[in-house]
This record gives sequence, structure tokens and C-alpha cells, in this order.
Amino acid sequence: MIFYKTEEEIDMMKASANVLAQAHGEVAKMIREGITTRALDQRAEEFIRDHGGQPSFKGYNGFEYSLCISLNSVVVHGFPSDYALESGDIVSVDCGVMLNGYHADSAYTYPIGEVAPEVLQLLAETKKSLYLGIEQAVAGNRMGDVSYAIQNHVEKQGYGVVRELVGHGIGQKLHERPEVPNYGKRGSGLKLQTGLTLAIEPMVNLGTKSVIQEKDGWTIRTKDRKPSAHFEHTIVVRKDKAEILTSFDYIEKALQ
Repeated sequence: MIFYKTEEEIDMMKASANVLAQAHGEVAKMIREGITTRALDQRAEEFIRDHGGQPSFKGYNGFEYSLCISLNSVVVHGFPSDYALESGDIVSVDCGVMLNGYHADSAYTYPIGEVAPEVLQLLAETKKSLYLGIEQAVAGNRMGDVSYAIQNHVEKQGYGVVRELVGHGIGQKLHERPEVPNYGKRGSGLKLQTGLTLAIEPMVNLGTKSVIQEKDGWTIRTKDRKPSAHFEHTIVVRKDKAEILTSFDYIEKALQ
């Protein structure tokens, strides 16, 4: 079943999204060479709980952390650890917040120190593809319009679009119907209606689209071990223009 949200429900999701955006900002303030990914996870959980929320990921299907922290060739679902970030790394920070019974979900990929130009370009084009997808998330369009916009942009750059992992509906549950693939055909799939809340999240690889799952049952890595980028917003479908509920503003202010 697909759950379309009332304005009251959307307002509650906005509150979750605001705490999430600020939590991302707190993590962004700490992102630097030498910081452990475990320290980032601890700060995010502390901030979320101090602001009345719960980390959406912690305890989800047994996941033990508040953040998914995915390094370099890890696409998503990486574990925080005692690994200290090094120059040349890229790191995806994916976080969810549940407040007042509603979830918000977003992700951002950071370059650390001196990163290869082709990897910086991967980050920029993946982030751009997120917004191109969001532009298509308006009432009357089809899900395939969102998916095609993402796929078309990144494949023109020669990148691989992950097939096995997709975006999703979001609300009272972290993952709701429908799925939001990052590949597809224009004019195909579910017809979008006002009040549909989605987590749109391109996962784009510098090389092949193929991925493998590590033995831990969570970590997803590119098959060719080349870098992967991941950006995500929670949005609501509107009549003329999608409304983005999450924000990168706190992140980008911290990075200035």
C-alpha cells in the first residue's frame, strides 16, 4: 500500500527533516583527516537524541549504528569504525531521524583532503543527478521520469548506476512503497500524486554498475573496487514543483 501524506503529516516530517539536516551539519563540522568514523556516528546520535529524535537506522533489522558510513568503493551500508579518515578518501554519510512518529532520510558524500579530479567530478555529477530526479517528482509525472532523469545524466558521464539498491517511500516507516529506482524509462511506472513522500537517492559508480555484498551482510561495495558516490533527499510530490524536506544547507555552511 502507498501512503499519501496530509499536510499535518508533512509538517511532522519537516520537523524530522530539520533535526536531520542539523545532525548532518554537526557531522560536517567534524569531517577532516584523522577523525574516526565512529566519532562521527557518536556525534550524530548524541545530537539527534538531544533534540528529541531517534536515529532511524539504529536497530533497523539489527543494524547497530546511527549512521551508515561508506568509504571509497563502498556504495552504502558501511559500518562506522575506528578507521581514521585519510586524504584522498571519499565518505558517504547516510542518516535518518524519526521524530513524532515520522522519518526523514538523507545522505551526502564528502571528499577528504586531496581527492583525484575524476572522483570529485563523480561527486558533483551524482549530486546534480539527484536534483534532476527531484525536478521530475511532480504530480502527473511517472516514476520512470524521475528514474530516467538520474540515469540519463550519469550514464552520459560514463558512470555506472547501481541497480540492486533503490530509493523508497518514507513516512511512519523508514522504507515504504513505492521503490524509486535510479534507472528507468520515461513515461513508465507509478503515476505520481500530490502528498507522496519519497527518499530519492542516486548511487553512482565511477566504473561498473555491478556491486557485491560483503560477508557482514550489510556492506555493499563496487565489484571493480572503484569509488562510488551517494546523495539523498527526502521530498514530497507537489503539483508544480517537488518540495525538498531535508536540506544540505547546514552541511555546506560547515564546509565553507
